[in-house]
Amino acid sequence: QSDACQECGSQFNLRLCATCGHVGCCDSSKNKHATKHFRATSHPIVRSIEPGEGWRWCYVDELLVE
Repeated sequence: QSDACQECGSQFNLRLCATCGHVGCCDSSKNKHATKHFRATSHPIVRSIEPGEGWRWCYVDELLVE
């Protein structure tokens, strides 16, 4: 697991792909690399790797699981 977005190096609002382990920045960031990863790969689920957060998001169902 990385502590920075694999594309832009951002260390904030990081999301971990549950399928392959890719780390990307979230839609609150300028680059939205986690969503771009989903669009490129169709890997459906990410989880927050921010301290104190443990939720998951399914892009396909647009569903938040806490």
